Amino acid sequence: MKSDRKVARKVLSVLEGSAEKTPPVWLMRQAGRYLPEYRELRAKAGSFWKLALTPDYAAEVTLQPIRRFGFDAAILFSDILTVPEALGQKVTFTEGEGPSLVPVTTSRDFDTDREKWASYFEPVYEALRLTRAGLPPETTLLGFAGAPWTLATYLAAGAGGDEQKAAKLWAYRDPEGFGYLLDILGECIAFHMIRQIDAGADAVQIFDSWASGLPAPLYRQVVIAPTVKIVAAVREARPAAKIIGFPRAATQAGYEDYVRATGVDAVSLDTAAPMDWAAKNFGCAVQGNLDPIALIAGGAALDRAVDTILEQTAGKPHIFNLGHGILPETPIAHVEQLLKCIRG
Repeated sequence: MKSDRKVARKVLSVLEGSAEKTPPVWLMRQAGRYLPEYRELRAKAGSFWKLALTPDYAAEVTLQPIRRFGFDAAILFSDILTVPEALGQKVTFTEGEGPSLVPVTTSRDFDTDREKWASYFEPVYEALRLTRAGLPPETTLLGFAGAPWTLATYLAAGAGGDEQKAAKLWAYRDPEGFGYLLDILGECIAFHMIRQIDAGADAVQIFDSWASGLPAPLYRQVVIAPTVKIVAAVREARPAAKIIGFPRAATQAGYEDYVRATGVDAVSLDTAAPMDWAAKNFGCAVQGNLDPIALIAGGAALDRAVDTILEQTAGKPHIFNLGHGILPETPIAHVEQLLKCIRG
């Protein structure tokens, strides 16, 4: 990796198995609409996609919450749907509606030219380089990608959603064709994460946002198996790579199987997952899992929720985070309260 390992970075220390007395903290979607400086730059950019794919803009957005709050990690401002775009599937962002694509019904029409992948992703890598240059040396820089299953749900349906009906039907009716879709997505994801590390990322996170609601055999087929391949490919190319997995809203058995099979350095837990159970039973670091609504609530309720997580993870390798992304209506003062509660 290109980061300076002589500088103590608490997130990396936890990913290597250390239990910090005061856990490092960052928040999913910490660069976002709850910040006035983000809203100002978003208006200047004119569109979400331009904001994400213009290196100067993406780096500035990534740095904003670090300047304001001093989080222990910055996560690159980008989007999981860059991977489908790199594969030739046009993504459109509509205000108030989110992303949309032309639904995919065959896995044979993807662009597998790696030189084209590299060219498409170059603005992302330049944003990482700019961000690394602007970060305090002790701050960990995180890259990320969406997982094959989550991206497949978008591709099959042409939009996001937690029902995954189109993707499930494809997986049941045509397991071979759907398996090829997962494979090509996995190859592009691994390619992208390796090059994020080369561009300055200290670690990467795999987001499987729609990992819930799957029967155990299908979960192993579409969530665990593709992730195993990605982790192996990244580690083969960059043996020291640190990887966080997030199979959001999986069952307890699903989380256990995921950790055991994939070998990730940390697993991020959604709000409903019992943190005390995970901290005691997983052989890797744990991340999470404050309810984003508790962060909106603030006050004594927020203090109690934070204290509970800190008590449950005491003496264990733990990165404090949310169980999902920070919400736009979150008061800045409550984020400040959260950090004060964690750091004393």
